[in-house]
Amino acid sequence: MGKDVAAGGESNRRPPPPPPMPLGLRLQLIGLSAAIDAVERRDGTVNRALYSVLVEHLMSVRADPSPDAATGAVRSFDFTIDAARGLWARVFAPAAAAPAATPMPVMVYYHGGGFALFSPAVAPFDGVCRRLCGDVGVVVVSVNYRLAPEHRYPAAYDDGVDALRFLDGNGIPGLDGDDVPVDLASCFLAGESAGGNIVHHVANRWAATWQPTAKNLRLAGIIPVQPYFGGKERTPSELALDGVAPVVNLRRSDFSWKAFLPVGADRDHPAAHVTDENAELAEAFPPAMVVIGGFDPLKDWQWRYVDVLRRKGKAVEVAEFPDAFHGFYGFPELADAGKVLQDMKVFVQSNRAARATA
Repeated sequence: MGKDVAAGGESNRRPPPPPPMPLGLRLQLIGLSAAIDAVERRDGTVNRALYSVLVEHLMSVRADPSPDAATGAVRSFDFTIDAARGLWARVFAPAAAAPAATPMPVMVYYHGGGFALFSPAVAPFDGVCRRLCGDVGVVVVSVNYRLAPEHRYPAAYDDGVDALRFLDGNGIPGLDGDDVPVDLASCFLAGESAGGNIVHHVANRWAATWQPTAKNLRLAGIIPVQPYFGGKERTPSELALDGVAPVVNLRRSDFSWKAFLPVGADRDHPAAHVTDENAELAEAFPPAMVVIGGFDPLKDWQWRYVDVLRRKGKAVEVAEFPDAFHGFYGFPELADAGKVLQDMKVFVQSNRAARATA
């Protein structure tokens, strides 16, 4: 697992040079950044007409109920949770389990995109979920929560919790339990960037309100990957890496919070700024593995989050990757993208075992 260091331990050092990456990856990141900048308006709204062309048409892929060629084992399909609000999910599951196979853990996944962009159908997130299923050994349920600014806080959190409530009451529609048995008592939440923020808030809500009366679903752990937290303060890592690191910069971060938070709220709102004052953690808050990249402008906020969890007595471990930029694990050509999946597998296996023997 990546090196675990003191919170904010590297923030005051000079920013490292950009990490080496293949030319093809650099071009992908340039294209992704250009698409984001093209659809995000300065007033905190999204040009949905252009978004439908650049993202929904060019970047999205259909679910495939046949095992994919890349892994030879993972299939996907969609199901509806609430058609009235466009709440649905994409499932990634093995083609079939061995006879008498042990039920598989379930991972509910929340995609990134600054709360305002993307869906489970966007190719990079579809690919991540396929690898989570194949490499971590989980059945993945990727949630299509409502997007800001049309649906501000707390819509994404409401959708995230309601997806868990649906699974608790209905299981996973379309998945034959005799074919691929699942263990909803070993349910993990994972997501990157804004999805990592959603993971935290959904887990806390579930632990505080819904876990005591849940029929089947129990949270065994959470994996916020480079979670999107922030505040009015500009941290050393935000200032040092602004315009140097790919994907995230101050302007895009400001847009995301402006689009998502209630009208008139600032970045010290509890949804963004998870501090001692803003982090009333439920007693049953699950164990966490926080993934942090050394080349991520948001890393100072992520270390502060880790520190809050520790000081409040919650189980938390860190997987740190010093050369990783924001969103690195969505690119399988990077060695760290494979390493973090192995860290996740260890976390899932160890925490599932702890729940089973508790």
